[in-house]
Amino acid sequence: MNTAQLKKEYKEQIAPALQKQFNYSSTMETPVLKKIVVNMGLGDATQDKKIIDVAINELTAITGQKAVATYSKKDIANFKLRKKMPIGVMVTLRRERMYEFLEKLVRVALPRIRDFKGIESKLDGRGNYTLGVQEQIIFPEINIDQIDRIQGMNITFVTSAKTDEEGFALLKAFGLPFKNANKD
Repeated sequence: MNTAQLKKEYKEQIAPALQKQFNYSSTMETPVLKKIVVNMGLGDATQDKKIIDVAINELTAITGQKAVATYSKKDIANFKLRKKMPIGVMVTLRRERMYEFLEKLVRVALPRIRDFKGIESKLDGRGNYTLGVQEQIIFPEINIDQIDRIQGMNITFVTSAKTDEEGFALLKAFGLPFKNANKD
């Protein structure tokens, strides 16, 4: 499969529907998904350096793209944190990998969450959305027997939408299962 199914679906169905719904005069006004940023904050990494390596390997397996460590910007004595210490792992997905990850998230990972009733429908005011996942084990690439600790992550969807309403419509069309589908 050389092109992600969701990318094809966006071009053929989602974009024309959004253009019609919001009465855009040009196809260039139609909101698009620019990137997906997956971030794991690892506060315990200040004590144990191996946590960063394990998280990089897990996030690389989940996303299909090499994850990078993020470093602290300043010293904070209360947290035993020094400048330039690794405190997290992140990866930015664009183009094909972004659509493949979104498809896997919507069709495989989110349905595996225990007692799942949908995700919150609160966007950031600029048409972007951040989803918090409490366990990395919902992804099929993670072998439950081989993990040392349960680790959560933030998944941010960055869109070109100008309003929350447009961003919500775009993400809803991609199949994100929002709790209250009839957004005001």
